[in-house]
Amino acid sequence: MKILSLIARILLGLLFLIFGANGFLNFIPQPPMPDSPAARFGTLLMTTHYMQFVCAIMVVSGILFLIGRYVPLALVLIGPVIVNILLFHTLMQPATIGPGALAAVLWFIVFFHVRSAFAGIFQAKVAS
Repeated sequence: MKILSLIARILLGLLFLIFGANGFLNFIPQPPMPDSPAARFGTLLMTTHYMQFVCAIMVVSGILFLIGRYVPLALVLIGPVIVNILLFHTLMQPATIGPGALAAVLWFIVFFHVRSAFAGIFQAKVAS
């Protein structure tokens, strides 16, 4: 299980570092998208600079995953990004959900390995 978690953590790190950096450097060519709600939504996110913030979170999380430090923090930072990736593809482009689903599976593998770091948030009552 430890090796599986290591592989998942490195793959998550590479995935989010590469795609996060692509948000700033545009080194992965994007084919033109036909007019659709997904294309209009993506254009809106880019023109409002929302994606720059998301890509910065992706880069920081990717680096943390790759160096193996603050992995629980990286999981917390990248979790909402993965949820939004899954929502976007589920609601607007279901045919392209594969990479988002892979990221979610990898996230759960890494989370399971470091779940003890999250023990406190899964308590129904906390002593005050």
